[in-house]
Order: sequence, then C-alpha cells, then structure tokens
Amino acid sequence: MRSPHSVPQLGELEQQVMDLLWETSPRSVREVMDALPSKPAYTTITTVMQNLKTKNMVRAQRQGRFVSYLPQLSREEYIARQMHQALDTSNDMAASILHFVQDLPEEGLEMLRDYLEQS
Repeated sequence: MRSPHSVPQLGELEQQVMDLLWETSPRSVREVMDALPSKPAYTTITTVMQNLKTKNMVRAQRQGRFVSYLPQLSREEYIARQMHQALDTSNDMAASILHFVQDLPEEGLEMLRDYLEQS
C-alpha cells in the first residue's frame, strides 16, 4: 500500500518543467518549451507532461482548443512529502530527525523553535 506521503521521483527534465509550473501556471506545452534553456522538441515536452500526469504531479486544463497544465501540489507540499517519505523509510526516525535538525542553519532553527513554542 502506498503511503499518503509517497511522492514520485522526478527526472531532470520533469523537475525543470515542475519548477516552471510552480513559478507560473497554467502553461501550455509551447510555453514550457519556450521557457526551457535546452529548447526541447514539442513531442518531448508532451511526453514529459503525460509522465507528470501519470505521476499525479500535474493536471490538464482545456482552454478552448489549447491545453494548459497546472501543478497538483505546491512546491512546498511536494518537498514536505519528500521529507515525510524519507522519514517513513528510515530505520531510525529519531536519529534521522536529529541529524536533519543539527544541519539546519540558524534561521531554520529559529523557525522550528517558534513553531514548537506555538504548538
């Protein structure tokens, strides 16, 4: 059974496309193509969009005769699920959390302290 925190692994181009969609969406295949520095082929981006739909990362939205794509999750939700997934697969969750917290910059520690004080 899949965990509610499970997230798909993204390939390099899939990640670039998601970054674009998280910045501005909806975007069409053509708009994504034009925004990528590597200038991939239309069919390549169409395939990437289909893969991202299959992974439940984007949804299609028809606007007249055009199809645009929107993220299913915000960037922050995606990252949070990655963090949960990493902890869910850890053999020692406490040790994993402690290592993570030890490596946080001071700004992150302050944010964590403030959050815990409010809880």
